[in-house]
Amino acid sequence: MVLPLMPKATAVWLIDNTTLNFTQIANFCGMHPLEVQGIADGEVAIGIVGKSPVENGQLTREEIARCEKDEDAVLTIADEAKKYVAKRTRGGRYTPVARRQDKPDALAWLIKNYPDLPDAALVRLIGTTKSTIEAIRSKGH
Repeated sequence: MVLPLMPKATAVWLIDNTTLNFTQIANFCGMHPLEVQGIADGEVAIGIVGKSPVENGQLTREEIARCEKDEDAVLTIADEAKKYVAKRTRGGRYTPVARRQDKPDALAWLIKNYPDLPDAALVRLIGTTKSTIEAIRSKGH
C-alpha cells in the first residue's frame, strides 16, 4: 500500500474540498475512519494546513470525481506519484546509554557459564551478531 505524502494534511484538504466519505479518505491516507471523523469535527489535527493532493500530483480531479459518485470506490494514488512516495520503513531504535552494554555483558556471562553453547544459539538468544561474539571471546570488545 502506497500512502500519500503528508497524510494528515492530505486528509484535511480532502475533508474540506470534497464530498468523499470518511472511509474513502481513511483508506487513501492510511488512517482509521474515526481519526478522519475527528479531523472533520475539529478534534484532531488542529492547526494542520490542508495540502492538495491534486497540486502535488498524487490524485487527479477525475479520480476524486469518480469516487465521489460511488461510495464504495477506492481512491488510488496516481502512477506518477508512486515513484516519489517513499515507503515507510522501520529504522533502528534508539538505545539509551545505560543499556548499551547489556548485550555484551549477557554474552560474556553466557560464554563464561555455558562455553559449549554454539554461536547460532547465542545469536538467537541475545539478538547479536557473530562478529560481536568473536570479539567478546577474544576479549577485544
